[in-house]
Amino acid sequence: MPSTPTFYEQLVALESSATPFVLVTLIEALGSVPQDTGAKMLVTAAGLHTGTIGGGRVEAQALALAQDLLSKKISAPRLVAWTLKGDVGMTCGGAVKLYFEPHLATVWPIVIFGAGHIAQALIPVLLPLPCSLTVFDTRPEWLEKLPRARHLRATHLADLAAAVDTLPADAFVLCMTQGHRTDRPILHRALATRAFPFIGVIGSAAKAAVLRRELIADGLAPALAEKFFCPVGLPFGTNHPHEIALSIAAQLLSERDRLAAQSTPGANSP
Repeated sequence: MPSTPTFYEQLVALESSATPFVLVTLIEALGSVPQDTGAKMLVTAAGLHTGTIGGGRVEAQALALAQDLLSKKISAPRLVAWTLKGDVGMTCGGAVKLYFEPHLATVWPIVIFGAGHIAQALIPVLLPLPCSLTVFDTRPEWLEKLPRARHLRATHLADLAAAVDTLPADAFVLCMTQGHRTDRPILHRALATRAFPFIGVIGSAAKAAVLRRELIADGLAPALAEKFFCPVGLPFGTNHPHEIALSIAAQLLSERDRLAAQSTPGANSP
């Protein structure tokens, strides 16, 4: 029979599946309490996932607080001190201190079409950031060169444009394939059928002009043909792959923060 996953194996599984959860730890127990210091539990939006801090009313109250943190997307840890009689309503005369550590799911998906030299330089820059990375390419040998990371998914596909339909609506999309001939079908599908917050294409201003002319000739509305960045990246540095990677990462962060500020009520108020 397969062994039951340990507490920490279940924690890692939640992180790997991008499931939001709160790690609740009993860091201090005084007097008559239902569990010892160091007890832990994992709480998801569905309720108790695994572990226990003692059951009963104290655990029910902790579950409610953990789920409230998740529903409000509060990422800051919280320390609470409860007397079991006064704060929890138990007959026990003890007290507990609980540490709530929220682990929210990644909310910034970045999708890269093409695993060539620029992507190979860019991905190590993006990996430490709070994002999920998906890379598509028709060449398995290039995908094999990518680093291994929990939040990086590398996928071999023959038809890259078909992947556009599967992407989350808030994805930041980068077209970095072998050239404008292979970028164009991806770009056309993304612009014609979706409304991604950011689309960037590797290349020059001359390539951008050709792409826009061909997209319009293929039936794309001229206004939609303007809705991508090419050359992608902020205007600094040289054509060295690592400098291009830094300029792209800087633009992604700038656009992420600009869009977040626009969606925050009162963000532009004095």
